[in-house]
Amino acid sequence: MKSILVGLIVFLFEKLFIFANLKKLILAKKKERCSTICELKRGDILEVPRTLFVHFGIYLGNNKVAHLMPDILPALSDNKCLIAKVVTNKRLILGVLAKVASIRVDTVQDFAYGGTIIVNNMDSSFKTKPLCNEEVAQRAEKLVGATPYSLLWDNCEHFVTYCRYDFPVSFQSNKFCEIVKKIIRDQRCVLISAALGLALTLFMGIGPSTALPCFLFTFTLWMAS
Repeated sequence: MKSILVGLIVFLFEKLFIFANLKKLILAKKKERCSTICELKRGDILEVPRTLFVHFGIYLGNNKVAHLMPDILPALSDNKCLIAKVVTNKRLILGVLAKVASIRVDTVQDFAYGGTIIVNNMDSSFKTKPLCNEEVAQRAEKLVGATPYSLLWDNCEHFVTYCRYDFPVSFQSNKFCEIVKKIIRDQRCVLISAALGLALTLFMGIGPSTALPCFLFTFTLWMAS
């Protein structure tokens, strides 16, 4: 039964991320700028639209990128060779739920994960000028290693904006919160809530009056903390 519940949480989490970032992904597709490695400069922000979100990193030179990645594997194994392999979407989602993350260094190819790289696309979103590229890269290098993680307050976008603009912010998280507000206010959510409550009642034997409120309240507090 626990596996069914975990699967349901992961499924809902994926759908929320897709919905929250669909518009941003479409816009990114329209202004894609594919850069070769030789065109990248140390300290550049690299942005890659992925299936569930937009991922960010700092280019360190020599085909290396520092980026903050949630990953469940370090909590399950001490095998450094295994952990160093490319983080799959499943590992990432479970890492988000478990709040296990690190700032790691990967190749540009592993960072891109088959996606198109957009360079310094965030500069126009800040009124202040970015720090010099060398300082940006040095900040990123100093932060490499295990780090606290929060979906809303401490993610990959917070990491790169702190390094480059000296101010941690996540436009992606802000957009996600706005989408969640709209979903909560949407009357159609009553049907989804009813379905979840019914599923918990049938599979877990929990009373209908407590199943859904407990589930949503606990999950929301956990992910927002």
